[in-house]
Amino acid sequence: MDRSALLHPPADAASYRERLHASSWFGSLDASLQDALLCIAAARRLSAGDVLFRRGDPPDGLYCVVEGTICIGATSAEGREALLAVLEPVNWFGEIGVFDRQPRTHDARADANTTLLHMPQAALIALLDSTPALLHAFALLLTHKLRLTFTVLEETALLPASVRVARRLLLMADGYGDLRLGTRRVLRVPQEQLAQLLALSRQTVNQVLKDLQARGILKVAYGEIELLDFAGLRDLARGEG
Repeated sequence: MDRSALLHPPADAASYRERLHASSWFGSLDASLQDALLCIAAARRLSAGDVLFRRGDPPDGLYCVVEGTICIGATSAEGREALLAVLEPVNWFGEIGVFDRQPRTHDARADANTTLLHMPQAALIALLDSTPALLHAFALLLTHKLRLTFTVLEETALLPASVRVARRLLLMADGYGDLRLGTRRVLRVPQEQLAQLLALSRQTVNQVLKDLQARGILKVAYGEIELLDFAGLRDLARGEG
């Protein structure tokens, strides 16, 4: 890697720096480490429905959603789809393949016109090899995702539908635990997608949302959910009310 290139991030990547500071992970990095990541990054734009990668594809680096939405999921041989995550700004993904260099574990596609920052595999591995401090930072990113995975598995096994819906809405509003500059009030997630994320029927999710809307906790519109009463939603997520 040309070390002189690390002095100034490319214009298209640097223009998203302020937005990236909404990410607790990125915002906690030293400025020099932020610069190093931005210097190997490039903006990549997708139209709604475009596939970024599929399960089994070779790893091609790290991504961050800065505009739009990315859906992470999988499709069985019989055509059944499983939706695992809906990623809005500013969520990072793709880090598993950076470290184990194994094929992609799931599909990723744009659910709307989307802009990503892409840190290519070879450049990112070279940067990690030359910058040990980044290895610790990426370990924190990986363990954060692992903690979330265990939490979701436990909730799926033990909690009633209404509590699971409340917890997932709060999790998405908080950027899956990575938003540090405020909480997202409007979630662009259709009821069908929310049902897939929670492995619940659409009818069950629809009934829970209707109840929460009647109680003034949220408002359901076409393709989105507006959160109105965070305190009430948190009470429900704790199994109260």
